[in-house]
Amino acid sequence: MTPILSGFSDILHPMVLLWIIAGVAIGYLVGALPGLGKATAVAIAIPLTFALPALPAIAFLIGIAKGSAAGSAVSAILLNVPGEPSSAPTALDGYPLARQGKAGKALKAALFASVLGDLGATLALVVLAQPIASYALAITPVEICAVLVFSLTFVAGLSAQSLAKGLVAALLGLLAATVGLEIESGLPRLTFGDYRLFDGIPLIPMAIGMLAVAEMILQAGNRAALDQQAATIAKGADPDDSRMTRDDWGRAAPAIARGTAIGIGVGILPGLGASVGSFLSYGLARSRSKEPGRFGNGAIEGVAASESADNAVVPASLIPLFALGIPGSVIAAILIGAFMLHGVTPGPMMFAQQPRLVGGIYAAMMAASLALLLIGLLFQRVFAQVVRVPTRRVVPVVLILCVIGAWVEGGGAFGVQVMLAFAVLGVLFVKLGFSVVNFLIGFVVGRAFELTLRQSIQILERDPANLLAHPIALIFLAMTALAVWRFTRGASRKPEHPEEI
Repeated sequence: MTPILSGFSDILHPMVLLWIIAGVAIGYLVGALPGLGKATAVAIAIPLTFALPALPAIAFLIGIAKGSAAGSAVSAILLNVPGEPSSAPTALDGYPLARQGKAGKALKAALFASVLGDLGATLALVVLAQPIASYALAITPVEICAVLVFSLTFVAGLSAQSLAKGLVAALLGLLAATVGLEIESGLPRLTFGDYRLFDGIPLIPMAIGMLAVAEMILQAGNRAALDQQAATIAKGADPDDSRMTRDDWGRAAPAIARGTAIGIGVGILPGLGASVGSFLSYGLARSRSKEPGRFGNGAIEGVAASESADNAVVPASLIPLFALGIPGSVIAAILIGAFMLHGVTPGPMMFAQQPRLVGGIYAAMMAASLALLLIGLLFQRVFAQVVRVPTRRVVPVVLILCVIGAWVEGGGAFGVQVMLAFAVLGVLFVKLGFSVVNFLIGFVVGRAFELTLRQSIQILERDPANLLAHPIALIFLAMTALAVWRFTRGASRKPEHPEEI
């Protein structure tokens, strides 16, 4: 505990505190703008730290990562434009809440869930870094494949209207994930001769197209009704619509606890990423709910589940980095360069050679969590006014932001083309009753699932009996079988007519 106490004394220096607050504020604003993303923001900010000492420099960069992870929920809730793919589940319930005049409630739920998930994962980093990361070395592709199979089972649970349509959407997402160079041979697959697809379909332009642009197209066709709704919202609403009530906390607290645990687990396992964590947490929250039909129509626990897991992944992905020198995410990989730049080598020796710096980083991360809460509450008052703007003014601005985000993250005009193509697909999905969420889950998980499945086949030597040497994988496969049984049983009991539900 002594290095941590020394670390708290170090961060109380005004310059260090200023850089922590600046990092969180910049990250929050960047996260609210769709397309840039926390990884890009951290990479761009590294040159700003050249002249800084190690502690304020690293604290500044981690503050940007934490702030942008939480800020990406703002555009997802207010405009149905996720700042990052991992915020897509947040839009599913956050945006309906905003259209109901409850934007303040949704923003506060997202902020509190983000702070609690982030703080919980930071404490896990402080207390369990070395033992958890050492155990993570025993995790092979067989266990990761079993985890991904388990997460895919929740795709069925996310289908509120039709189990068959939900599965079809998920399978189409898996099919889209196969586009690009084949994993083992390196041969192009489903690229149709277009070299720009060799790296696969870019996720952010796809998500922006299916969620944001598709929504704007649908809103443009219903402009008069939505303008009238916006005018009603502007006149005022129940005071409870702008705050978290006791009932809201009763619904959100279990989702936050589960989401934080899921985010920590996903962050420790390299390669899964925040998108897997947020989608898995959202799916689990829906499957555990007594009223699953509320999800997608303004369930506060849906927002809490997604955001707590999304923000827990950022600190948790630093656990293998700090203890083993292995990056658990893109953010952690970028931070390796920043650490090396300031004379710090991530790994076990860091604890022995620079314990006070490690304590300072831990203290700065906790301080960043508090700064995130204060900055989020300050900025939300401004952002919440977006719902009062008439639709005819919102749509053009959102479309411009979508084009910018797709251009930046999709490699120029190609990203915009991908966005428009999937916007059309998104409109068709909505009109025909297919789940956009299931499609995105299938796509997000698909490539990692294919890779770990192929690796597992090699490790097991094509003999299922060798699974006995992987008890963790067997546990997840058993849970998968149980989940499939429950989902299929629930689907068989659904009434034939939706109005009977």
